[in-house]
Amino acid sequence: MKKSTSNLSPYEQDLDKVTANHTQLSPLSFIQRAASVYPDQLAVVHGERQFTWTETFTRCRQLASALDKRGVGLNDTVAVIATNIPAFYEALFGIPASGAVINPINIRLDADAIAFILDHGEAKVLITDTEFAPIVKAALEKCAAEPIVIDIADDTALGHETLGEIEYEAFIATGDPNFPWTLPDDEWQAISLCYTSGTTGNPKGVVTHHRGAYLNSIGNVLAWTMEQNPVYLWTLPMFHCCGWCYPWSIALQGGTNICLRRIAAADIYAAIDSYGVTHFCGAPIVLNFIVNANDEDRRDIKQSVNVMTAGAAPPAAILKSMAEQGFKVTHAYGLTEVYGPAVFTAHQSSWDDLTSAELAEKRIRQGVRYNVLEDLNVLDPETMEPVPRDGETIGEIMFKGNVVMRGYLKNPEATREALADGWFHSGDLGVMHPENYIQLKDRSKDIIISGGENISSIEVEEVLYKHPNVLEAAVVARPDDKWGETPCAFVSLKPSSPVIEAEELMSYCRENIAHFKAPKTIIFQELPKTSTGKIQKFKLRIAADELGSL
Repeated sequence: MKKSTSNLSPYEQDLDKVTANHTQLSPLSFIQRAASVYPDQLAVVHGERQFTWTETFTRCRQLASALDKRGVGLNDTVAVIATNIPAFYEALFGIPASGAVINPINIRLDADAIAFILDHGEAKVLITDTEFAPIVKAALEKCAAEPIVIDIADDTALGHETLGEIEYEAFIATGDPNFPWTLPDDEWQAISLCYTSGTTGNPKGVVTHHRGAYLNSIGNVLAWTMEQNPVYLWTLPMFHCCGWCYPWSIALQGGTNICLRRIAAADIYAAIDSYGVTHFCGAPIVLNFIVNANDEDRRDIKQSVNVMTAGAAPPAAILKSMAEQGFKVTHAYGLTEVYGPAVFTAHQSSWDDLTSAELAEKRIRQGVRYNVLEDLNVLDPETMEPVPRDGETIGEIMFKGNVVMRGYLKNPEATREALADGWFHSGDLGVMHPENYIQLKDRSKDIIISGGENISSIEVEEVLYKHPNVLEAAVVARPDDKWGETPCAFVSLKPSSPVIEAEELMSYCRENIAHFKAPKTIIFQELPKTSTGKIQKFKLRIAADELGSL
């Protein structure tokens, strides 16, 4: 019996969702448009190898087709272990186009961690750069999964041992260059599986979807006011949160991707000079490379270069130096669980009259939510009420909206905890400023409680970075019989630095910060880092604990 429409609003009658007026959101549509609008524009440059958008789109279709012929389809996992090379860029489109889920794996992980990820993600295919053959070979021997292994024998790789049955170029050659380029039937379909860099236990697999990837790719462009046809330098690893969604953002804008296998100041300056780079992303360590580059490595910058950096705030001194050298830095913040960056320091016209030092202080704040993020706040995790907007009261930074992950693979308990009470709980502690800008103060496990007072390790690090001889600094808690715990600083000095004593640095801190916040211990050493340049504080916490109580 036909349902009566007499009680329906006129807006609910004969105005249905149909193919003509509704399409699932997916970043796969961006490359199809780029190939149509900018067919002859350079899309990917890697040394002597260059591909237009037409050629790149064709190669992505061939990859999707070749995977399809091997029985790879909906919700199968295809892992990739590679550095920033064309094959990786193509994988970020071709794998999801087959219906599968791309699983980018950190190239710095050990064999045990890689084996865990391959097993946990149930990888059906592994596409691997021959440079990492030794560690991948060891991982494959340890894991239960038996993926089809495809080798990328890139000319710039240091090693050339092959592990699989076919090389990447030969593999995509089996694919149809006219393979149908279809969007997913459901935009909630998984597009990527990215593992967090767990510091204890096994990492968690973050599952993201096509809709979120589409929106955050647009969010990147809006946050940066990125023009059409940008020239983007790959200093950020593509394996890190799918390159923060920038592979898709650059396709959206019909830009040119400059691939860079190895990151060094000389290579960055050379690429900026040779290709007219307009944008690049990187952790604060990359900015450190640039600021402290020697004269031999530097080049004159002829164009405006936009830099996005994320993570813990880069020191104001580094931001000031970058600005003085012609780089326009945007500070962003996010997590794997929100597709990479989702917060940025939106520039205000009232900042135009600030001195460079004053402006740098504004830019060390993480900022405001992306246009595509529904809500961002600093809440008391116990009451779930917003903390005062005073720039001082610490709470937990929380997110809400379409660019929050689906959840953690095979980990319902962790998913429920992370998405409890209608918010994504970041685990990061911060403050909300009166102007509605958030500022990260610490991970919840990094806050130092000394004599009942909370000390932000980031605040202490900021002071240390202002010392003219300090290259890098990280502060963690050290046990203290009297105060419970006190700040312990691990510091590396600039190569040109004279020998300085720990007491000199401690005295410097006491002159520039409340005495109880100043480090009671300073250790001079090289700081351990992840492959994305983040300082591994968990290793420093272990070292501080081993020092024993003061």
